[in-house]
Amino acid sequence: MAAPLLVAEDLTLAFAGVKALDGISLAVPQGLLFAIIGPNGAGKTSFFNCISGLYRPQGGTLQFDDQTLLGMRPHRRALLGIARMFQNLALYEHLSVMENMLIGRHHLYSTRWWQDVLWTRRAQREEVRHRWRVEEIIDFLDLERYRDLPCGILPFGVLKRVELGRALCMDPRLLLLDEPAAGLNQEETEDMGRYILDIREELGVTQILIEHDLHLVLDLADHVAVLDFGRKIAEGTPDEIATHPAVVEAYVGTPFSEGA
Repeated sequence: MAAPLLVAEDLTLAFAGVKALDGISLAVPQGLLFAIIGPNGAGKTSFFNCISGLYRPQGGTLQFDDQTLLGMRPHRRALLGIARMFQNLALYEHLSVMENMLIGRHHLYSTRWWQDVLWTRRAQREEVRHRWRVEEIIDFLDLERYRDLPCGILPFGVLKRVELGRALCMDPRLLLLDEPAAGLNQEETEDMGRYILDIREELGVTQILIEHDLHLVLDLADHVAVLDFGRKIAEGTPDEIATHPAVVEAYVGTPFSEGA
């Protein structure tokens, strides 16, 4: 297995004495699709918030490519290559798909403010370079027909792809996927799964996936960790997780391979 890109050791996070994360330790290997599952309130989103810098844990360590993340501001983490696709869409309705995705590259601009105001040749070259990268992501996610349309008039399934695209436009080394299939129908869910696999196989981006669609997780993930009440109760391959007694008892009551 590849060397870890992200390592959490004994991570602890509490709110008013209630532990959202209780000694979580995880190592996410580079290039893998790593899934985190668990019931509502298990601590999955809290873990993401610690990685992205929205929450600061009270204990433990968090390392990204041998750099300490704790105490680092969110924009610095973005510069390191950590991007997040949010469950709740945060797109600008009046801006086009192209413009929304271009926002994902704002931290990568190297021009000074006065160069942008005067629209110097350097600013023009910079703009062309970033727009070219956005066009590549638009093509990758099959969004060409929507590129110039305002997001406010687009269907939810398309907006989910735009949200994913904006995260990809950050050129991430680690992509945090917070329930990317939430609210999608079956066909859209299958398409989202295909894009996630393409991100791993064609772009080589390490991904951590939070998702309630268990069958989607078991189909896509290379490795799965299970949280319950802020603690890690199991970790392994999808086949191992699907029949793990503690997971079955805590999560659904029956093996994941049964039923739907």
